[in-house]
Amino acid sequence: MLINFTNHPSKNWSKEQISAGMKYGNIHDLPFPTVDPGQDENYICELAQVYTDEIITLKPRAVLCQGEFSLAFAVVKKLKEQGIIVLSATSQRVAVEEKNKDGTVNKTAYFKFVNFRKYGG
Repeated sequence: MLINFTNHPSKNWSKEQISAGMKYGNIHDLPFPTVDPGQDENYICELAQVYTDEIITLKPRAVLCQGEFSLAFAVVKKLKEQGIIVLSATSQRVAVEEKNKDGTVNKTAYFKFVNFRKYGG
């Protein structure tokens, strides 16, 4: 199983990303929590332990972990210590510009999934 521990539900993933995720088994969404920016490192450590414990009980083959940086870092570290594969999604930014009649330009950015990359170390 691949646990999708992000704010991006797998139902909204591209076919390519779903296919890449299915290499680890079924995809299980576990929403990344909102992190109170006013809290300290102890709060992050406690929250990381709660989510790490929950993830471990699901016995994943791999975990896609992306979200608020300090919590994501703490969870990645704890999961790797347990021998669990932890991934990030890589993407290519594609920008499309459209010139309006009044001379202004609208710019829209799209992110195209490329692959999953293991956290190093």
